[in-house]
Amino acid sequence: MLLEINNLYFSYSKEKPLFQNLNLRFEEGKIVALAGESGCGKSTLLSLIYGLLDWQSGDIIFDSEKLLGPKGNLVPGEAEMKLVAQNFDLMPYATVAENVGKFISNINLAKKKETVSELLEVVGLEEFAHVLPKYLSGGQQQRVAIARALSVLPKLLILDEPFSNLDFPRKIELREKLFTYVKQRNITLIISTHELQDIIPWLDQIIVLQNGRLIQNDNPEETFRNPYNSYVAKLFGEVNIFNENEMTDFQISKFSYHPKQIKISENGFDADVLESRFAGNHYWNKLKVMNKEVIVYTDNKIQDAVRISFI
Repeated sequence: MLLEINNLYFSYSKEKPLFQNLNLRFEEGKIVALAGESGCGKSTLLSLIYGLLDWQSGDIIFDSEKLLGPKGNLVPGEAEMKLVAQNFDLMPYATVAENVGKFISNINLAKKKETVSELLEVVGLEEFAHVLPKYLSGGQQQRVAIARALSVLPKLLILDEPFSNLDFPRKIELREKLFTYVKQRNITLIISTHELQDIIPWLDQIIVLQNGRLIQNDNPEETFRNPYNSYVAKLFGEVNIFNENEMTDFQISKFSYHPKQIKISENGFDADVLESRFAGNHYWNKLKVMNKEVIVYTDNKIQDAVRISFI
C-alpha cells in the first residue's frame, strides 16, 4: 500500500472539525478521484497528504513511513510527491521549457531536453516551449505546472481540479495523454474533481467526501451504478432521483436513474412529452409520468405520448 490515512482528525476550529476518524488506502500505480462538491474537504485533504497542514491526531503513512507534517519538516511538502494546486508557482522570468526542466539534472543536457520535449507533448504545449508564463492563459500555466511535477517521476502525483481552467477540446486531449503517461510509469495519481463524468474511463477508484465525511469508496462502475445516496449520484451529472413512495409507484429498486437508464419502449408507463431538445449526440427530453417529471435521453426527437421503462 503506497498511502494510508489512519484515524485522521483535523479541524480548522475547535467548534467544527472537518475530518473525524478518517481512514483511506491508496494502492501504488492507481488513478484515484477524490470527488465531492466545493467545500467538502478535497483540497484540505490533499494539503494534509502533501504536508502543507498539520493534523491534530491520526497517522498518514506514505511508502511505509509516517509523515510528520509542517511541524516536523523544515521545508513544506514531502519527498517523492508532487502537488499541483490552484497556485501554480511558476518562475515568471523563465520560459515554459525552463520551468518544466527546473527539477531535472543538468548532468545530461541532451537527455534533459528530450524529457522536457516529451512532457510538453503530454500537456500539449510543444509550441510554447520558449514563451514566458505571463503570456499564457490560466489553463496553459496549469499544464506547465503538471509537466514540471511529472518531470521528477514522483511516486505520487496530486492534482487539485486540474481541468478546471481548460476548454473542452483541451480537456479531452490532456486527460488521455496524462492518464496514459502516469499509468505507463506506475505513478499513483490522486485527482480532486467535481466533474467525474469527464474522467471516469481512466479511474481505478472513486472516493466521495461530503462535509469531511467519507460517503463512498469504490470502483467507478460500482459507484455509478449503485451510489450511496443522491449526493453521490449527482456527481456524475444529470440524474433522476426518486423518493420511497415514487420507487413503489414505479416498481423500481433504485432511487436514482440517469437519463440513459430510462428507455422509450412499447411496454411500460404512459408518459407525456413536455420538451424534446437537440443536445448534440442525443435528444434531451423532459417527460411527465404519474405526476413526476423525468429527464430521458433518446437518439431521435420524440413528441406526443410515449411509454417508458427503467433498465
